[in-house]
Amino acid sequence: MKTQGCVADGFLSDYGGNMKSNIKMINRSDCYYLHRALETWLNPPDFELAQKIKSQVTRKDIVYGMFIAEAINIREGYRYEPEQRDFNFRSMCREGSQNKWGEGTCQPSFEKKEYMLYIETITKQAIDMGIQSFLFGQIYLQDDNDPDRSLLNTVITNMRNYATSQGVAIVIGAQTNDIADESYLRLFDFIEGGVGLHSDGTIEDGACFSRWWKKPGDWCWALLWNDQFASKANNVFIHLDWSGRLGDDMSTFARMSAPDRAKTLRTLHHFFLKKNIGFLPPLMARLPKDNGGCIGPKERFYTADMKYSCQDEDTINAILKGAR
Repeated sequence: MKTQGCVADGFLSDYGGNMKSNIKMINRSDCYYLHRALETWLNPPDFELAQKIKSQVTRKDIVYGMFIAEAINIREGYRYEPEQRDFNFRSMCREGSQNKWGEGTCQPSFEKKEYMLYIETITKQAIDMGIQSFLFGQIYLQDDNDPDRSLLNTVITNMRNYATSQGVAIVIGAQTNDIADESYLRLFDFIEGGVGLHSDGTIEDGACFSRWWKKPGDWCWALLWNDQFASKANNVFIHLDWSGRLGDDMSTFARMSAPDRAKTLRTLHHFFLKKNIGFLPPLMARLPKDNGGCIGPKERFYTADMKYSCQDEDTINAILKGAR
């Protein structure tokens, strides 16, 4: 996963606007791990669709990842078959988080029994369809009201126990940002965060990205390969992050020239692997509106596919081949 991992955001959720092209690209790729292949941002997972897409992937040596988002839509419907009812998404919201991600949205909390039941249900279904990597988005937004961590431990234990009962190996990770508590970080198999990419392809080596952090007390957007975090975690994965805003990692990357993108990908992959940290180049990812630069089949979506304007696919596959 470290040496041959790729971001394939929403591949199993039909993100990007061209399912057939995406499937062909995955079949051509040298990616062993598809990070965030199944998405849940503001929508419950569609396992029927995911299985349909997965069934068309001819390669068998792939680890699929699922993102468990810190954002839900209270108007969504999702069936809980054991009780012959729909989940109540409104009751999953933590207090004070209404409309956090737009009208009708909120942040879910492990303190809500309905959310715990929902997580247990969708992770079991994911394991049953072959998902082996799970990433909790901004874990501190889902978990931070539980000081003794009993709820998080329950979630993780349930997931591991079910996987074991099915004879499946899984890994569980989280977006932890600037949490530096070693006992917390080591609850996860990996922690995950962004690069903090500058337009010239360079990165920083401090604990916090200087775009926001200038002095003690400023908000820290953590650079997880810094020893303040990496030395306390089991594993670290780094990728070109996206927030939907101009100037995020993917925005910066897509606005580079093709030679600069290729150089940046090679440099970052080599740099992080020397530190025993996984760098996940992007096959599929979100872009901000009106970003400029290269795009995929949709203006707000990046794909490395040679069919579209970014055409980073061959570079990425060459990098991964070299890392075998």
